[in-house]
Amino acid sequence: MSGTFITFLIAQAVFISTSILMIVASVIWMKERENPTLESIPRTLLLKQFPLTATLANGVLVIITGLVAVPALLAPTSRTFLKAQIWLLIVCGIFTLVLGLNEWFQTLRTRANLNTLWGQQTVAVQSLLQQRFDCCGYLNSTSPRYATDTTCPNDLIAATKLGCVGPFSSYAEGWLSLVFTMAFGLVGIDFIVILCAAMLVKVRGEMIRYMRIDSKNGMKG
Repeated sequence: MSGTFITFLIAQAVFISTSILMIVASVIWMKERENPTLESIPRTLLLKQFPLTATLANGVLVIITGLVAVPALLAPTSRTFLKAQIWLLIVCGIFTLVLGLNEWFQTLRTRANLNTLWGQQTVAVQSLLQQRFDCCGYLNSTSPRYATDTTCPNDLIAATKLGCVGPFSSYAEGWLSLVFTMAFGLVGIDFIVILCAAMLVKVRGEMIRYMRIDSKNGMKG
């Protein structure tokens, strides 16, 4: 078993693991989005703006792309499935890159987006955010007016607390940055697998050429 083939196997294993990561994360986040808690409420609101269905579809596409290479692994001289996988890898990379760029663009307008998002929420959800970040109102306790709860029980206490825009924006920027960084990392893995597949195609092409030369000379192997 050649070093090129072993490298290709390792790259495939890492590539498949990324699909499992995307699928599991998408399923967990979809459930979390429907059942927010005090701890998860800021992430839950951000997930409502996140293309989870597209992420899940991308994970499935990655699995399919990984399975395309299986026949090539079983047939030592096959190159057709490797070439097909390279094209699918390019599609996966572009798909993931688009998802990552979408989240990166979101970070450029975080405060403006959150202002709109805050205004769309019910008083109960705003209250959860206030309790989560120990703040009152969005910009301050009066703009817009805070939701009355244990964190902001009255005007006097609410006035002593900062608005939620600061901590909520910091959380959103950190979370979105993590997401698009992971997406760009997955694109990097796609590129590595493409290189490994291309090298294996080249090695097998040379192998086939030498086999044909040996065959013409009346030799085997």
